[in-house]
Amino acid sequence: MPALALVTGSAHRLGKAFAITLARMGYSIALHYRGSVTEAERTAEEIRALGVDCLPIRADLTNPEKIKFLFSLVDEFHAPLTLVVNSAAVMPVGNPRDLELQNWDAALDLNLRAPFLIAQQAAKRMKGGGLIVNISDIGAQKAWSRYPSYGVSKAGLEALTKMLARSLAPEIRVNAIAPGLVLPSDVVTPEQWERLIEKLPLKRAATLDEITFTLEFLIKNEYITGQTIVVDGGYSLI
Repeated sequence: MPALALVTGSAHRLGKAFAITLARMGYSIALHYRGSVTEAERTAEEIRALGVDCLPIRADLTNPEKIKFLFSLVDEFHAPLTLVVNSAAVMPVGNPRDLELQNWDAALDLNLRAPFLIAQQAAKRMKGGGLIVNISDIGAQKAWSRYPSYGVSKAGLEALTKMLARSLAPEIRVNAIAPGLVLPSDVVTPEQWERLIEKLPLKRAATLDEITFTLEFLIKNEYITGQTIVVDGGYSLI
């Protein structure tokens, strides 16, 4: 029986890359999304074309009750849940002097509280062992004044990763991946993106494969837990 992987925020961008990589590895996929309905259906079709089961599940992870709903649908799979990838995130923009409370809460609720609640639910189901991978960001190590709630939430996520790894061992391993520059976002102009790339020691953004290879590595090396693997092209050096 194929194992089941839950990937949050997996309709598009990096979450989609994780979901497709896991499908190619033979996992059935619980494909979580929030608002990207069309993208989620397209991603699900791509995954099913690989010959594995895929169920798109729409849920607002800032609502604890919706997380319970998500797992009620995960339970309908005829496959054991062995892997969770917490990829869903939001990146509000705002100087610490004037960041609105709703933008602070949005980042902390989705980027930090949701992975904690998801880990609680996953741990109840991973009786035979499993792996939780939290997607952090090099921003957890930076003082990005334009993204205070995002940076704090990702720093908290890395701390949470260590705490969960210790608490859930030995049955469940918990690790994190902290990418640097991979895909441009709506909050940066093309010119700003190019300037950031030029500052990197490796002078280029990561490919999606270079990030998903890290997930494969964490799956295959079963002696790693409580670690954040930085994949940033040297961003942390500047």
